[in-house]
Amino acid sequence: MMSLAARSGAFSPYMQATAYAVAGPLKPLVPGVIVKAEKLLMDPKKPYLCRETLSGQSPKTGPAVTVSINGCAGVRFAHTDIRVPDFSDYRRSEVIDPHKSSQESSESRRAFSYLFTGVTAVVGVYAAKTVVTQFVSSMSASADVLALSKIEIKLGDIPEGKNMTFKWRGKPLFVRHRTEKEIEAEAAVSLSELRDPQHDRDRVLNPKWVIVLGVCTHLGCVPIANAGDYGGYYCPCHGSHYDASGRIRRGPAPLNLEVPHYEFPDDGTVIVG
Repeated sequence: MMSLAARSGAFSPYMQATAYAVAGPLKPLVPGVIVKAEKLLMDPKKPYLCRETLSGQSPKTGPAVTVSINGCAGVRFAHTDIRVPDFSDYRRSEVIDPHKSSQESSESRRAFSYLFTGVTAVVGVYAAKTVVTQFVSSMSASADVLALSKIEIKLGDIPEGKNMTFKWRGKPLFVRHRTEKEIEAEAAVSLSELRDPQHDRDRVLNPKWVIVLGVCTHLGCVPIANAGDYGGYYCPCHGSHYDASGRIRRGPAPLNLEVPHYEFPDDGTVIVG
């Protein structure tokens, strides 16, 4: 008998979970022996020790369950000692009262969400615009380059029948003051004779002035003015001949000399660029 008690002592912690009963219509969790208080050998009015309390207090009125000689006896009511956490400190004051409608709080939160989203979108668009603007401006020409993008030429310094060369955007610029004979000769040229057909009036704003880039369209050489078989321009590198309108007439060059953008603010000045 003593050895049985000693062996059951090791299982006492595991058997305590089966020594509880729930008052009411629920059934015991494990089969056990229910003993009423008046049938106990001891006086039911006298306090007795219990493994559940170890304080000498008698259990509450109700059934008791005993499973083993080392098991505890007592009554435990379900969910009567569980404390529900209080999260009032973390809740908004508008929703603490359960009887108060949360419609107003919902409207304010929705308005705040819309406002925050709109501000974020505006800031994002402005930041993207700034980045794109800075990137594009970094690739634009510098101030010194823009200063040379236009050139103003005094036409009174160029005598009739002569050609003057200027530097514009790092390239030679030919400005030719044509005579009446040259104007008539270039206007009478048939387009069928030209490799790159283009009428003289389509290349000049004022028939007296021919303004072209001094770059041969063959390999980029610089032609010589007032030279060649047609009295216009001649490229000695590969033998390209241009007339007084800058049109290719003979040689390997495939196209006419390029005409830049220019305008006449007055009769004595031309602005190229």
